[in-house]
Amino acid sequence: MNNFTISIFSNKTFFEIIKEIKLFSKFNIKHFEDIDLCKKEAEKGNQIFVFFDKNKMDNYPCILITDSLKSRIKSYKIPQENLKKPFSILDFKKKIILLISKAEFKKNSLIHLGSYIIDKNERKIKKNNLELQLSEKEINFLILFSEKKDPISRNLVLKNVWKYSEESETHTVETHIHRLRKKILDKFDDNNFIKNNTKGYYI
Repeated sequence: MNNFTISIFSNKTFFEIIKEIKLFSKFNIKHFEDIDLCKKEAEKGNQIFVFFDKNKMDNYPCILITDSLKSRIKSYKIPQENLKKPFSILDFKKKIILLISKAEFKKNSLIHLGSYIIDKNERKIKKNNLELQLSEKEINFLILFSEKKDPISRNLVLKNVWKYSEESETHTVETHIHRLRKKILDKFDDNNFIKNNTKGYYI
């Protein structure tokens, strides 16, 4: 929690108040008037953004403070919260803590696999603003790739993903790889997603 920065956009008075309150002494508090500078800061990570009225920033955890909760944030892909004016500082602190918890949970659910991102909670694979829904087995299969540096054998996949013994006579792995390759090709136009050699499968 100590590593998080609360970046407040536009409302300098609110920024000055928050900065002086002991409740927020563990946070780094910043103020921005320029939205481009605010977005640049966002790239550093561990940021919670606070916007007033209709101002908001997509793709980053933020709190939108409004006159009415009718002006809700419509994006559910990232952790975001709404707070109606007037509000208490304690309510604001609770929203910050909740948002940090959601952001940490979301961050821990993402796994980088080559040029792709696996979201194990949503069971999706993502790349370049495209995303594909996968089955639980497919996600577990891809997570196995992320955990191994060397090619993974058919037997290892059977044991870890399908819980079959090495002696099992089944084409389960080959069938699922064929289906997964087709899904990836159709969605991402990637004809070289899962490779294989004499040692096994790799990405």
